[in-house]
Amino acid sequence: MTLPAEDEAPSPALTATQTALAAEHAAVYGYGVLGGRITGTRRTEASAAYDGHRARRDALMRTVRDLGGAPVAADAAYALPFAVTDTASALRLAAVLEDRVAGVYSDLVRATEGPARADAAGALREAAVRAARWRGGNVAFPGLAERAPGAGPAERTGPVEAAGADGTG
Repeated sequence: MTLPAEDEAPSPALTATQTALAAEHAAVYGYGVLGGRITGTRRTEASAAYDGHRARRDALMRTVRDLGGAPVAADAAYALPFAVTDTASALRLAAVLEDRVAGVYSDLVRATEGPARADAAGALREAAVRAARWRGGNVAFPGLAERAPGAGPAERTGPVEAAGADGTG
């Protein structure tokens, strides 16, 4: 494998993979916060989603290295788009997190090809399904927040920036 020169711009695939990794870091953090506010079967779903995001995060770290990059580090904490004080707000946060993750995977689908594209499409599908379950309904264009009916500012903001990550680290 040839590593990019220091003054060479990263490939679109590497940039999109780093963005997806940053979003997965934010999702793992967010699920850690909301997990304490959910009970019963929804808590089991939250735990499964948390584990799924951790697995995707770890796979993306390997992919970034394979593409010649240094994986973006997780922030110590992320600013949530709203206070998570009860089950209802925890469920709402879970839907927002999944919408944001779907958005970055949509970008990753566009930036990759072959098996990487298929994997990104699978991650987009998983996030869209989880978002629909948390929300209690689906959206017409998963991963394209600007197309969602009634998308508010939190949904139109970038998937990582709105969660408090600046993409550096």
